[in-house]
Amino acid sequence: MEEVERIELEKKIDILEDDIADISPEILRLLLKDKTTKKNILWCTKDYEAYGYEFNERAEMKVELITGVYFNVIQPRAAKSKEVQERRIRKRAEVFTPSWICNEQNNQVDEAWFGKPDVFNTPDGTYWITAKDKIQFDGKKTWKKYVDAKRLEITCGEAPYLISRYDTTTGKLIPINERIGLFDRKMRVINENCNDKDTWIKWSIRALKSVYGYEFQGDSVLIARENLLYDYMDYYEARFGEKTPLSLLKEIANIIAWNIWQMDGLKGVVPYSCHEIKETFHQMNLFEETEEEINIMCPGCAKNDIFGHTGIYCRIYDWTNLNKSIRFIDVLKEGASYGKI
Repeated sequence: MEEVERIELEKKIDILEDDIADISPEILRLLLKDKTTKKNILWCTKDYEAYGYEFNERAEMKVELITGVYFNVIQPRAAKSKEVQERRIRKRAEVFTPSWICNEQNNQVDEAWFGKPDVFNTPDGTYWITAKDKIQFDGKKTWKKYVDAKRLEITCGEAPYLISRYDTTTGKLIPINERIGLFDRKMRVINENCNDKDTWIKWSIRALKSVYGYEFQGDSVLIARENLLYDYMDYYEARFGEKTPLSLLKEIANIIAWNIWQMDGLKGVVPYSCHEIKETFHQMNLFEETEEEINIMCPGCAKNDIFGHTGIYCRIYDWTNLNKSIRFIDVLKEGASYGKI
């Protein structure tokens, strides 16, 4: 009975990579890209190694490994078997937060921004009552500044704090007007303040550029990216009653590939990219000086220093200030004002 329920749940919430490829193979390739390395994101989990060598944790995720005969390899956590869920909890401490808790924490973020509580909804047990009136902005805190305010979900998993298409713990689908993610809230504000399509598109893109998230495990990175893409499509189609244009989807997918990235969060680098370095030691004896080369551990790993690793430091895109990519650790160094969860 449990297996039947899991399969039915998967049908409701699982985004099939074949479906994305049918829209555009280029979009699926974009969602697999690691913008830092210019290669693809890595599996970074042993969960798929039974499928073969190309599924080992250090291998790149490829289109042909998640489509066709492998169409159901990637599944949201709620659709995974209990055994797989428990194994990922043990190995990676992967515990997803129910949507009602995400909502209450997001409400605190907004309370700090607006200076008042329950702007978008009022918590009601394990759900919430959505505010019906238009969101009001006072003084210098305009709706445009709210849309542009940067938000970062650390170790984001399937990104339930940013988008809430479904509850990641139960798999329950959430209607578009009830969604509580930080991106969802920005989209509500845009819907309430943009009257024509060009303005709506402009500000929806700015909203997308303002939300960031990183994750270690490759399947979760891909699911988070897919969720953000489909969430955007939901809003476009609900607003205009038509499919999202392919040219716009490609632009959206490129932004998502930059803003939801794969990273070892303890190190700030691409997973598994740290390496030993060679050092030469000189030694004097009675007759001559000798040299000896030895391999030493990555200094950052040895000293637990996020700024001292030999690995490839992950890059994100600064869409508003520099309009170019920057190292994420440089954001940490400068203490940039990214709203953290």
